[in-house]
Amino acid sequence: MEFLTSERITLNKFLPGLDQSLAGIPFLERESPQSQAIQYFRDCGGPGLLIPREYAGCGATSVEAIQIQRAIGARSPSLAVATTMHQFSVVTFVELCRLRKGPEAFLLEAIARDHLLVASGFAEGRSGTGMLAATMRAKRVPAGFIVNGSKKPCSLSHSMDLLTASVMIEPETGADATLAVLLVPAKSKGIERRRFWSSPILAGAESDEVILTDVTVPARLAWVAGETEELDQIQAKGLLWFELLITASYLGMASALAERVIAAQRGHEVDRSLLGIELEAGMAALEGVAHHLAAGGSGPDLLARMLFVRYAIERAIERTTDLAVALLGGMAFSQSAETSYLLAASRGLSFHPPSRASVSQSLANYLSGETIKLP
Repeated sequence: MEFLTSERITLNKFLPGLDQSLAGIPFLERESPQSQAIQYFRDCGGPGLLIPREYAGCGATSVEAIQIQRAIGARSPSLAVATTMHQFSVVTFVELCRLRKGPEAFLLEAIARDHLLVASGFAEGRSGTGMLAATMRAKRVPAGFIVNGSKKPCSLSHSMDLLTASVMIEPETGADATLAVLLVPAKSKGIERRRFWSSPILAGAESDEVILTDVTVPARLAWVAGETEELDQIQAKGLLWFELLITASYLGMASALAERVIAAQRGHEVDRSLLGIELEAGMAALEGVAHHLAAGGSGPDLLARMLFVRYAIERAIERTTDLAVALLGGMAFSQSAETSYLLAASRGLSFHPPSRASVSQSLANYLSGETIKLP
């Protein structure tokens, strides 16, 4: 089967027309802040991709999800990063809905039915914090909560319909602060966007700063954290999903360079096959983790496996993109902005926490029998 064909078949199965629409936009236009890529994703039903069918969603599995993210990453790196943050937020609410009956069900149905985009105000961009670690502060009022704080960078900052926010609720006298997850309508009074992302690389992900100043959030859009064990379960599952989706997205970017080499028949067949060996082996390992997650797996052992796979893919991306650019040649690099763009964009995986250096000691200890611990 031709390179990337299976991933594009899965993408077209769930989001028909998206790949064709993206391919119809010149590459640099689809990567610009004014790109229509996010709107195309919305129009094709992308917001409901990982929402179960019982809540009006597409019900894609974790394996199908990473195939789709790889296909999107190969076509539009910015869209892949932006949609990872949406899907990461959505699966967190799916997990909440499975653990308890609350407002999450009607929210999931609304996201799927109305094609709403959800930006992530969780702490996944801050090293040394758990996924639900508070990035903002809130206080209780009769109408619900008043929220203050900011998130930067925040992908989908301009296209979002909703913003997830992990907040610490200011305690009553003598009480402890309480962690809560809020869903904030993007049109709420007091929300401001401020330019943050200055690089042209991945500019289409809309990763600017979102500032909340005295924003009122109704109580029905709030989930107050319960038992520590329950919270840990949600964080662990959310982190696994995030690592799967973001790794698949960057693998797609590297695959886009390899695809150009293969299509142009550049270099020796040994070199072209090596690109396939590295990238397909990485995808197979990622699918292995996704299969375990789909079967109900979670916990520290699966997280450790995911991290081993992620960092192996990071190294594979470095090797394959260097080789692909060399095979494409100096003229392709100097005359085509696409080549240099994809090379730069594909290296972004190492910037997402946890960094390889920060967990090396913990992974080494895990190999000696200790439980994996994140910094």
